[in-house]
Amino acid sequence: MFHPHEDIRTYLRPGVCVHLSGIGGVSMCPLAEVLAGRGLRVQGSDMNESATVARLRGLGIPVAIGHSAENLKDCDLVIRTAAVKDENPEIAGAIARGIPVYERSQAWGAIMRDYRNALCISGTHGKTTTTSMATHIFMAAQSDPTVMIGGTLPLLHHAGYRVGQGDTIILESCEYCNSFLNFFPTVAVILNVAADHLDFFKDLQDVERSFRAFAELVPPEAGCVIANADDPGARETLQGCTRKILWFSLRDHNADCYADNVSFFDALPEFDVVIRGERYAHVSLSVGGIHNISNALAAACAAYLLGIPSHAVEQGLAAFHGAGRRFEYKGEYHGAKVYDDYAHHPDELHALLAMARSLPYERIICAFQPHTYSRTKALFDRFVSELRLPDVTILAEIYAAREQNDIGISSQDLSREIDGAVYCSTLDRVTDTLAAMARPGDLILTVGAGDIYRAGEALLKREA
Repeated sequence: MFHPHEDIRTYLRPGVCVHLSGIGGVSMCPLAEVLAGRGLRVQGSDMNESATVARLRGLGIPVAIGHSAENLKDCDLVIRTAAVKDENPEIAGAIARGIPVYERSQAWGAIMRDYRNALCISGTHGKTTTTSMATHIFMAAQSDPTVMIGGTLPLLHHAGYRVGQGDTIILESCEYCNSFLNFFPTVAVILNVAADHLDFFKDLQDVERSFRAFAELVPPEAGCVIANADDPGARETLQGCTRKILWFSLRDHNADCYADNVSFFDALPEFDVVIRGERYAHVSLSVGGIHNISNALAAACAAYLLGIPSHAVEQGLAAFHGAGRRFEYKGEYHGAKVYDDYAHHPDELHALLAMARSLPYERIICAFQPHTYSRTKALFDRFVSELRLPDVTILAEIYAAREQNDIGISSQDLSREIDGAVYCSTLDRVTDTLAAMARPGDLILTVGAGDIYRAGEALLKREA
């Protein structure tokens, strides 16, 4: 992949023209707004019309539909996501003309250096929820943060970002393609470390090396790492790390932060956040699941380190009802409740299904769409194990995302290992199967990082 040698910061000044390839993306749109706010002339392209594209045009940012070298016009630099390769016509055109091409994470890394506090939240899973929780807390504290989340949040008017005027930037930080190694965190959160994105990383040890390098980006004296003491991958990753670490735990009272006096009311947790031996906050969550207690502890630790008062932690977390596609209630069909969730790793599946088991439903019907062929193959046995937990498992075909099926794997292979599982070759068949099965007392889950949510939405339209 082509990389220029000049620091991107030399271009981030008023009057410079920047082209964003894939400008409608979840982290590209806020980047466009931030750069425009700095006085750059921003333009871009995207493959499809969308509400995001319309918003950008409303701000005076021109957006072309489709990728073409002609879209570059007289730009001084190009910014792309890691998924946009050198063969893309805009990237190839820029390289041919000698226009420098940078990745989105490099731009965000340069921008965050201008903030006093850069809170970067990482982990194999839980990033979006924890970043959303932190956003609620900092908004409750009226600190006016700049935020970039890999999902949508009702608090942000169902967007995934906001551009604030405060001294704190909060970013969901992804390890894929080592993107987060372009960041400059003052506080780095590591929720968990597990084998994932094995189309890029060689193995678990390679993933751990990446997270270790991320942790070591925090300043040795002024910075701090927040890490999950309950996660073996996080402990292994940070063994011998010389940076300051604040460890949090669900149950280990020897950790720097832990949950105490945990109780549940209507399946929703309530607990004390104890940090360094003193109660910092009393939290009542509006989202269920043990995993969300852990996520809340991480967000509370970040607030503690950055001087946020406890009342903002309590108010912010109480007001958090979930991010988009994170156990998101979609509606009801024939008396069955329909929820959608982004879980696409076995650990995420386990957390989701364990939480669902704690709810008073007669049956759990899980329509799961595996995400990428490489992940399905690498974690096949673990997917089988977790997908045996629902009362009924429906398997949609694998969502290819950025891959070609050179492996020759199918969701049908998973279905053969799961008693009673139903394989559906299309989303229409998933919807038909759900419609035939649904009855009062059921919890229907559409699960996966692809477009499985469409099956649930189609089901609900039949009710209308």
